[in-house]
Amino acid sequence: MHQTTLLIGLGAAAAAFFLPALRMRLDLSRAKHPSLTGHARIARRIARLVPYYAYDEQRFFCSDGAPVDVAQRRHDGFMRLAALCQQRYARSAAITAEVDSKISDLQFTSRYRVPFQYSRFVREHLKLGAFLQSSAGVMVTDLDGNRFYDVAGSYGANLFGYDFYKTCMAEGSARAAPLGPVLGAYHPSVAYNVKRLCKISGLDEVSFHMSGTEAVMQAVRLARFHTRRTHLVRFCGAYHGWWEGVAPGIGNPVTQHETYTLKDMDEDSLRVLRRRRDIACVLVNPLQGLHPNASAPSDGALVDSGRSAHFDRAAYTAWLQRLRRVCTERGIALIFDEVFVGFRLAPGGAQEYFGVRADMVTYGKTLGGGFPVGVLCGRASLMRRFREDRPADICFARGTFNAHPYVMAAMQVFLERLDTPAIRGIYERQDELWNGRARQLNARLEQAGLPVRVANLSSIWTIIYMRPSRYNWMLQYYLRAGGLALSWVGTGRLIFSLNYSDADFAAVCDRFVAAALGMEHDGWWWSDTALSNRAIRRGILREMIAQRL
Repeated sequence: MHQTTLLIGLGAAAAAFFLPALRMRLDLSRAKHPSLTGHARIARRIARLVPYYAYDEQRFFCSDGAPVDVAQRRHDGFMRLAALCQQRYARSAAITAEVDSKISDLQFTSRYRVPFQYSRFVREHLKLGAFLQSSAGVMVTDLDGNRFYDVAGSYGANLFGYDFYKTCMAEGSARAAPLGPVLGAYHPSVAYNVKRLCKISGLDEVSFHMSGTEAVMQAVRLARFHTRRTHLVRFCGAYHGWWEGVAPGIGNPVTQHETYTLKDMDEDSLRVLRRRRDIACVLVNPLQGLHPNASAPSDGALVDSGRSAHFDRAAYTAWLQRLRRVCTERGIALIFDEVFVGFRLAPGGAQEYFGVRADMVTYGKTLGGGFPVGVLCGRASLMRRFREDRPADICFARGTFNAHPYVMAAMQVFLERLDTPAIRGIYERQDELWNGRARQLNARLEQAGLPVRVANLSSIWTIIYMRPSRYNWMLQYYLRAGGLALSWVGTGRLIFSLNYSDADFAAVCDRFVAAALGMEHDGWWWSDTALSNRAIRRGILREMIAQRL
C-alpha cells in the first residue's frame, strides 16, 4: 500500500513537472504554419533531397503535356523573344556576360530567375542585361538606349522618384564635402536627423547602421540583452534581412535554435506569446499584410498558379493591436521592421498607417536619400548598450561607416523634403489612388479574357495567376520586351515610385496588357481539364523521384 501511494505520488509529481512543458510544446507546434514555410528544419532536409535536372529543348515546351501544335507556338514565340533580345540588348547583354563569372550575386540571380528545370535553356537563349546607364522621371535606360518604365523600384529604395534622390545625393554631398570622409566624429546633420527620427518614430533614441539587416540585428541583440531572454519570434514568410537569426530554413547553412517561426494573424501564435517565458522580442514586417505566411514571391519558385495575395487593412490592423497588447502584458519587445515599407505607407511609416506603436523600429532604403543606410529607433530602456550597475555587462555594436557624413547629409535633405507641402501632398488619398489603379488594370485584364490579375498594398504590387500553368514565369520576359523593367524576382513584386502620373500609369497598363496578350497568343497559358495546380505539383514530384532513382 505504501509503495502504491509512493508510485502514485511520483507519477503525479512527474505529471506536474512535465505536463506544462508538453502543453507549451503542443502550443508551439499548433502556432507553426502547416506548410514547409513554417517548418525550417524539415524544409532544409527536403531541399537537400531535391535533385538537379534540366529540360532539353523538346521537353522545355511541353512539360505540362501540351499538344504538339501548342508546343510549336511556344517554341516560335520563345525564339522571337530570343531574337529580339539579341537585337535590342546586344551591348547590355555582352557586358553582363563578360562579368557573370566574376560576380557571384549575378550568377545567383540569373540562375534562379525561373524554375531550375528551365533555367539552363533560358540562359542560353534569352540574353538579358544587368546594366543601366541612366534614370529620369519614372524610366530607366540601358546601355543600348532602350527605355523602360521602372517597376523594380530599386528594391523599395525608390519612393519619390530617381530625380528626387539625385537631388538629395547632390545637396547632401555638397553639405558633407567640407568634412569629407571623416569617421568617428559626427557631421552636424546627425543632430537634425536624430531629432526628426525620434519625432517620426515616437521613440527615444537612435542608432545608425550601414544596412537594414544590421539595424534588425542590433534590435534583436538589444532586446535579448535587456529582457535577459533568448528567443525571437518571426512570422512565417516574413523577410528581415539575410542574417542567420531571422532567416531559418532554405538558404541558411546554420540551424537556428533560438528562433520561433509562427503563423501570422493567428490566435495560436498569441497563445505561445502569452505562455512562454523565453521570448525576448517579436519581429513584424508590415509587408506581410499583403501575403500572410507566404515567403516573398519570386518567379524562380513559380512552379504553378498557386500564388495568392490580398491586403485587408482593417484585419491586419486588428492583428497588430492584439499583438501589441500581448507583448505589453508579457514584457516582450515589439519590433517593427520598416526597412522596406518605411515612409511608403505614410509619412510616419507603418506605425502611423496602422495606428500601432512598437517598442523598436528599423528603417533603411529610402531614408538614406539615395545612399545605403540602416537605422534603429527605440525606447531608452531598450537602446542602452550597458548596465549602470554591471560595468562589464555590455551589448556591443559598432561599424566603421555608421553615420558616414555623406549618408547623414543626404538623409537630412530627405527628411527636410519629407516635411514639404509637395511631398506631404503625395500621401493624400494615396490608398485610394493606388487601389484604384490596381482595379483599373484588373478590369482591363478581365475584359481581355486574360488569366492574370494584380494585388497590392498601396504601391507595392504582386501578380497572381488564375489558370493552372507551369509557364507563368515567362510573363516577365514579355513584360521586359514590352518596356517594363522588373527586378530579378520578376512578377513576384512590382514597386512603383509615388511620382507616377496618371499618364505614366496608363502607359504601363497598355504595355502590361499587350505583354499578357502576347503570352496568351504564344500558347503559354494553354490548359485542359486535367491540368490543375495539384496535378502540376504531383508531376514535378514524380520527375524528382525519377531523377533521384
